[in-house]
Amino acid sequence: MTEAEKEQFQNWGYVKNLLVFDDSEIPILQKGFEDMLALLPSHIHMSRVNNWHKANRWVYELSHTKAILDYVEDLIGPNILQWGAHCFAKFPGDGTEVPWHQDAQYWPLQPSRTVSVWLAIFDTDEQNAAMRIVKGSHSHVFEHNLIEKEHFVLDQEVDQVAIKSEDIVSMDLKAGEISLHDNQLLHGSGPNHSDRIRAGQTMRFCPTEVKCDLNVWPKFESYLVRGVDEFKYNPVGKEPKGYNYPIKVGQGSWEFE
Repeated sequence: MTEAEKEQFQNWGYVKNLLVFDDSEIPILQKGFEDMLALLPSHIHMSRVNNWHKANRWVYELSHTKAILDYVEDLIGPNILQWGAHCFAKFPGDGTEVPWHQDAQYWPLQPSRTVSVWLAIFDTDEQNAAMRIVKGSHSHVFEHNLIEKEHFVLDQEVDQVAIKSEDIVSMDLKAGEISLHDNQLLHGSGPNHSDRIRAGQTMRFCPTEVKCDLNVWPKFESYLVRGVDEFKYNPVGKEPKGYNYPIKVGQGSWEFE
């Protein structure tokens, strides 16, 4: 990552269009997504389950991609834990919207230093519901209001009146590129009115100093993906050997054996 990109992440809470996979690798990436989708029962929406890295060997190995971890290390240092992986998909004609929210509202983690990687599996733009962020919003905690869940795991949102339209940035990505955003960055996405799928694999990484409140999140597990864990604050997840799939939010790694 360039010094300018590092500075942008610190000042604005995000950076995008970082290349990970070239054109020759995109068919392999898309085949991996299609295999994941084929595993899910028809009544389970891809965006309503998480922790694919605990269940599925392909996602586990994808999360160890050297180029991805190199970018993450530039932001949080050499000792890195992964604790999350979520595949977000919006199919053509999906009219749902992901409400404006800050991820850290959901996570009982201290200190609050998670970096989220969003890997584009297909080209993503405004027409097929690219993620939108509010630059610089990671420096402020916004009030969240409870909402009813629809296709997504979220049940809180920030009122749009609190957002300046000139600060909204579309996270347009080519397939094989990633964006990185701070866990406090305000973001969401609109409906997919195009005839193209929008899908991205999200991976959550934090430095080893981060500790989870297990009273709030009893099935939290971490995986050391680079460096050493000198703190050992969190339970360690079991490495997946097969190609299983989650059926609900927040499952433990032992549930996929």
